[in-house]
Amino acid sequence: MTGDDCHDVCVTCSDVAIPVRVLRLLDDGLAVVETESGPEEISVALVDAQPGDIVLVHAKEAIAVTRGQNHDRDK
Repeated sequence: MTGDDCHDVCVTCSDVAIPVRVLRLLDDGLAVVETESGPEEISVALVDAQPGDIVLVHAKEAIAVTRGQNHDRDK
């Protein structure tokens, strides 16, 4: 890529968001999630995620909760 094209995609991960399942929440807006490579620690500071939720992760930051949400957690 050259010129203005160099900012069209994330140079780190090509704009990919990976779906992962939240295993447990940690302090300071962090969580442990299950990935294809095994458990990893990510930030969930931008989303309202709970254990069991599926989140989309971009550059170790959860950017959306997609499915598997625990809808009964507020009852």
